[in-house]
Amino acid sequence: MATDASPKYRTSDLHHSDISVSHDGLHFYQYMIAGSVAGSVEHMAMFPVDTLKTRMQVLTGSSYPTQTIGVRQAFGSILKLEGPAVFYRGVGAMGLGAGPAHAVYFSVYELCKQFLSPNNSVSHAVSGVFATVASDAVFTPMDMVKQRLQLKSSPYKGVGDCVKRVFLEEGAASFYRSYRTTVIMNAPFTAVYFATYEAAKRGLMEVSPESADDERLVVHASAGAVAGGLAAAITTPLDVAKTQLQCQGVCGCRRFSSSSIGNVVKTIVKKDGYHGLMRGWVPRMLFHAPAAAISWSTYESAKAFFEKLNSNQQ
Repeated sequence: MATDASPKYRTSDLHHSDISVSHDGLHFYQYMIAGSVAGSVEHMAMFPVDTLKTRMQVLTGSSYPTQTIGVRQAFGSILKLEGPAVFYRGVGAMGLGAGPAHAVYFSVYELCKQFLSPNNSVSHAVSGVFATVASDAVFTPMDMVKQRLQLKSSPYKGVGDCVKRVFLEEGAASFYRSYRTTVIMNAPFTAVYFATYEAAKRGLMEVSPESADDERLVVHASAGAVAGGLAAAITTPLDVAKTQLQCQGVCGCRRFSSSSIGNVVKTIVKKDGYHGLMRGWVPRMLFHAPAAAISWSTYESAKAFFEKLNSNQQ
């Protein structure tokens, strides 16, 4: 979710969600706005892939046999039977959730970094985990609404109708039914992402150290793409459990006797086998790899805008 704001062009590059105001003169709220815009652009741009991933993770048997066919076939089936517009159903919920969630992420990340020392990759990773826990609390309700709207023959007319019906029919707690699973998924995702990002970045910079500053955008975007793809693949089983929890009982999706992760995973394995836990891993990787590059590029552009704005006001 996070993007790079490491001090411009220090040799000790930080992780790409470093947003310390002391480095390049931006106000705290400007980092929050930049992060919010970056997160919104990232998720909106990749939304069709997210829809495909959701379909492949939850639909079983009667709808699309996506657990037995590839991404191309699943995409073609949805496109032919429902049209291109269906890939953007639920994008409003994403728009409402992604911006505030990223703003919370960046603010919590920065606050945690101020209390942790030394300022290294470990403190960045710990700060990232705390930020993830907080931002997931904001994003989870809209993520649930989004995924229900993405389903084939979704019974909801839109975001407002979904929120109202879920609240009346299932209670307010249902909006956070998958929160624990989401946090447990995103914590290792963040750890894997940080470790892979730093390793990939160092490797890329060693290839051409003399042009590292000039190619900074390419280096960070490439490292982010590698890290995002790997972290997405590793945490796919938990993402499948989260998605099925959020969509249970809707459009033929199975129900679970308990929302505990162990019960959900055991049920999926019993019904679909172990391969059921990896359903949708390809579109999940195809989402997170370019999303990291998009998010970082957007964040840097927003930062550059605020830096120019601040310099003009001085």
